[in-house]
Amino acid sequence: MPRTSSKKGLTGSAASTNPAADLFRSASSKAASKELERIDQLFHTYASSSSGMIDPEGIEFLCSDLEVEHTDVRILMLAWKMQSEKQGYFSLNEWRKGLKALRADTVQKLKKALPELEKEVRRPSNFVDFYSYAFQYCLTEEKQKSIDIESICLLLDLVLGSQFRPQVDALIQYLRTQVDYKVINMDQWMGFFRFVNEISFPDLSNYDSTLAWPLILDNFVELMREKQG
Repeated sequence: MPRTSSKKGLTGSAASTNPAADLFRSASSKAASKELERIDQLFHTYASSSSGMIDPEGIEFLCSDLEVEHTDVRILMLAWKMQSEKQGYFSLNEWRKGLKALRADTVQKLKKALPELEKEVRRPSNFVDFYSYAFQYCLTEEKQKSIDIESICLLLDLVLGSQFRPQVDALIQYLRTQVDYKVINMDQWMGFFRFVNEISFPDLSNYDSTLAWPLILDNFVELMREKQG
């Protein structure tokens, strides 16, 4: 029994002083530190010296370097990846979180990462979270719970337009011409997502108004059915 104990002790001692393992850990730590340093340097290229954040002007410069429009949905996806809390602003911690996850410590690497980021967001398991985030990101005032109709129309087009063009066009046309609603809340916003994913369009044959749909969608479907005769 003492011998066994002695062997275990030696094995543990050998493992803890393995030069190759220590060298690997040291190299990995240095590489991660260098990567973070480059990520921080890139942040300060675009950050405002007064606020210490990348502000709307900084984001425009970033978009120019990435060769994308600031209205491109991938910029919203980038904000989602960072879990940015304030529309049009990236903090250093948010920037670090996003760029470390994307393994991008230069503009060139970030540009190359955008297509993969879009694929990641488009996965069904992620997209519902992104869709919800898009609404929350647009709540710019404290205690704000709803978003004006015109902004919702722009957001619907940006987030769902490429996948559900006929439904989005019809919804936007309805929202801009109806007079009952001035703003949209989160429950209604998520209802739009359910609608485009679950309801047969344009025949609307499986829409049941007795189920738990927001009233605004009941009104939309009723109008659509009237037009169809």
